[in-house]
Amino acid sequence: MTLHASGATPGARRSGPGGGTADGTAGDGAGEGPARDGVGEGPARDGAGDRAGDGASGATRGPDAEETGAEETGGHHGPVVRWFDPSGPAGALRPPAAGEPALWLVRVAEHAPYAAAVAGGVLDAAERGRAGAFVRAADRDRYRVAHLALRLLLGGYLDTEPRAVELVREPCPRCGGPHGRPAVSAGAPHFSLSHTGDLVLLAFADLPVGADVEEWPEERTVREVSAALHPGERAELAALPAGARRAAFARCWTRKEAHLKGTGAGLSGGLAATYTGTGPVPAPIPGWTLTDVPVPPGHAAACAVRREPPGAR
Repeated sequence: MTLHASGATPGARRSGPGGGTADGTAGDGAGEGPARDGVGEGPARDGAGDRAGDGASGATRGPDAEETGAEETGGHHGPVVRWFDPSGPAGALRPPAAGEPALWLVRVAEHAPYAAAVAGGVLDAAERGRAGAFVRAADRDRYRVAHLALRLLLGGYLDTEPRAVELVREPCPRCGGPHGRPAVSAGAPHFSLSHTGDLVLLAFADLPVGADVEEWPEERTVREVSAALHPGERAELAALPAGARRAAFARCWTRKEAHLKGTGAGLSGGLAATYTGTGPVPAPIPGWTLTDVPVPPGHAAACAVRREPPGAR
């Protein structure tokens, strides 16, 4: 399903209602060519960008935390998100804790010049080809920043050079084809990538994970796409004042997309099949932990992590 899709998004699986794109990975194989000094050795050192305090709901950027403005509503505290600087000091990262996703945000405009300068030595051939195929410079910048950050963070978690990380596709859960969830050849950590406008969201976990970030869609998009949602969600949106529907729709959409990306089915899994809700707190989904992610105003984001059966470890 494509919503407001642009012809300038090669390699993207779809364009979201707010212009967001989730493109997971950009082909198999390790990056080619030498990495720039200081690049290709891993992301920010362990602990960089740590949370401002236990239970904090805003995204943080180390000691100079940047307040996202995300609200805690209905007593629902979202996960902690850290801002990632692709040009920051290198170092290893602790693997994500069991069942707890590690979430990172990246500003595209802030890091686009750096990504343009170094991506050629870090991205693999397929990624470089996709980046070069974009017609609009903004789309190209967004893709390069997102995939540079993905490889730097994976390099940190795997304790390897980012250009050496091998990206693959798992089998599709619906047809068995080679277009399922993006993954690393090592099997873990599991990851998910999404971007919209000036934001990139990356999620890493020890179990299958899906993440999505979207700008609030226009009212016309809400009207046109709401018919594809679960009947309960359509009723909830219809009962809201007009001015509250954009945010509620974006919450609902990102929750659905995060869950469907986590399963590997993508939007082909059907928007109406699972109820995630439009309110301040996501509805529970059996076998998954679904949470809203705090992001800057005018955006919505969500993350879904599969739960292991009791005693599985």
